[in-house]
Amino acid sequence: MAMRIVFRADASIQIGTGHVMRCLTLAEALKQQGHECLFICREHKGHLGELIAARGFALHLLPVTDDKEHVAAALNWNNHASWLGVTWQQDAKQTCAILSNQPVDWLVVDHYALDARWEQQASRHAASIMVIDDLADREHQCNLLLDQTFGRNTADYRPLVPDSCELLCGSQYALLRPEFAELRPYSLQRRRQPALRQLLITMGGVDKDNVTGQVLDALRDCELPADCNIVVVMGATAPWLEAIKQQADSLPWQTEVKVGVSNMAQLMADSDLAIGAAGATSWERCCLGVPTIMVVLADNQRYAAHLLTKAGAVRELLLEDDLSHDLEIFIKEFSAVEKKLGSTVEHASNITDGKGCERVVSKISTQ
Repeated sequence: MAMRIVFRADASIQIGTGHVMRCLTLAEALKQQGHECLFICREHKGHLGELIAARGFALHLLPVTDDKEHVAAALNWNNHASWLGVTWQQDAKQTCAILSNQPVDWLVVDHYALDARWEQQASRHAASIMVIDDLADREHQCNLLLDQTFGRNTADYRPLVPDSCELLCGSQYALLRPEFAELRPYSLQRRRQPALRQLLITMGGVDKDNVTGQVLDALRDCELPADCNIVVVMGATAPWLEAIKQQADSLPWQTEVKVGVSNMAQLMADSDLAIGAAGATSWERCCLGVPTIMVVLADNQRYAAHLLTKAGAVRELLLEDDLSHDLEIFIKEFSAVEKKLGSTVEHASNITDGKGCERVVSKISTQ
């Protein structure tokens, strides 16, 4: 039976794009099963409303506010409260006004600024609630909770949710688009004879602190093959986009800056090495076995980055260290030590098989 599923998630210059993007992946998979999906997002600077609409989903944009007092008050109860832009009570009232228009089978909530109190209010207008989280730092009132972080286990959330809540924890549930699983055999096959001909740089859809620029500067001191191609992927809302394009033109290697790509899986599969941000794209790279030098851009990424490093799936690059020196060492390792490169590919590909979205859709459909 077709269901009506509503997603509450935000994107912005501050938040980034990851929450909305993984919700879009899930929504597209649910749409393929015949379900109706729509989004509720706040109209922050950098919101992805146009993309959501372009993907064929109905969208309700909540207004932004200039009331700084509300934001200041919100900071007292949640480390990420300012990401909401209003108090949780305001957000709940506005969201519930939309939910009350038609019956809702599932409400999917992916927002660090929302917790059990907001969910309790929203539950009056939705038959079931699913939460997507990766912090395990607050209580939730939900029927289903997903944390796709590698190494996460149900014990981390059991005290934070009702006894009846089903927990989906671990990277086997990573929400990847189907093309990642489809390209996995090709990607793993081509890595049996490692070479460094294409380097992929991707620091997320926004990269508000211009880490991409820091990496490009550091690469000048690295010994990349003369025929190496560099591909830089950025989001259309990235504030440093034009500066990066100019910087790319000055590099001694062929460097292309791609914006708002729709073929990320193919770009990753065709890359021999990636320098990328921790976060949701980690699972994409792992699925394809892409050797990765990972950069932690936010505190909430440190847990997963540590476990991936410990598992031998990535090398972690710390921004506070000597970026040029460390990057040069890592690239030499990947270029010269084929045995180590093969081991990294194997460890990375064991993290997830790319079929997590199928598993999550099955859980939603059978609840």
